[in-house]
Order: sequence, then structure tokens, then C-alpha cells
Amino acid sequence: MSEAEESDQRRLARNLNELLQELRVAQAGVQILFGFLLSIAFTGKYASVSGYIRITHLVTVLCAAVAVAFLTAPAAWHRVLFRQGRREEVVRSGNTFALTGLAFLALAMTGTVLLLAEVILGGWPAVVVGVLAFVVFAGLWFVLPIASAHGAQDGERS
Repeated sequence: MSEAEESDQRRLARNLNELLQELRVAQAGVQILFGFLLSIAFTGKYASVSGYIRITHLVTVLCAAVAVAFLTAPAAWHRVLFRQGRREEVVRSGNTFALTGLAFLALAMTGTVLLLAEVILGGWPAVVVGVLAFVVFAGLWFVLPIASAHGAQDGERS
């Protein structure tokens, strides 16, 4: 194996390790959230909540489930493909899965905040709190990093 091939393989191994470490953090949080959301449906008070709350709850649970699926997919892909020399494909697909999983996690977190705000505040103030939660998650997790990347690219061109 040439020096360039070896360093390329080391880079891929490092990228895969970093990806899997980052996903461990997100996976733990989304799995705890998912369990919490599932337990809500089995409380006594749930039977008397409005259809709006039930639909919001279901959509939030589904977003959390999709987030779990996408955030755990890179580990599954690695396990299935690691002996086939397809590490580059695992890293590339894993990045897409991680970003998609984070998007659904942001939606699940937004839905959870909205549900809590509905119980505490109700009405339009709850919707405002939900929208603010969405803005915070979308801003910190996607808008600011993308803007930073574009800013860095613009700086390189100057």
C-alpha cells in the first residue's frame, strides 16, 4: 500500500470514528426523548386531551422514531460493510444520515416543547414558544454552521 493510500485510509478511519462519536451523543438524547414521549400515551390524563394534542404528540413521536432510525443507521452500515472495504461509502452515507437524523431530532424537540407549552400556556403563546424552539434548533444546528461555511468560502475567494 502506498503512503498516499495509507494516509487516505487513516483519514477515512478518523472521519468514521468522529462520526460515530458524534452520533453517540445524539443517540442517547433522542432515545431518552423517545421513551419519554412513548410513556405519555399511557398516563391517565392522556385520555382527556384534545385531538390537537394527540396529533401533535403522534407527529412528535414519529419524528423521534425517524431520528433514532437515521442516527443509528451509520453504526449499522459500518457493522454490515466494514469488512468489505467500503469505509468511504459508510462515511459519506453516515454524514447524510446524521444530518437527516438531526433534522428530525430538531422537529421532535420542537414538538416536545410545543406539547409542554400547550399544557402550561395553551393557545397562541404555546405556538410562539414552539416556533421559538424551532428557530433555536434550526439556527444553531443548521443555519449558523451553513452560514459559517459560506463565510469561510467567501473569505478564501478574497
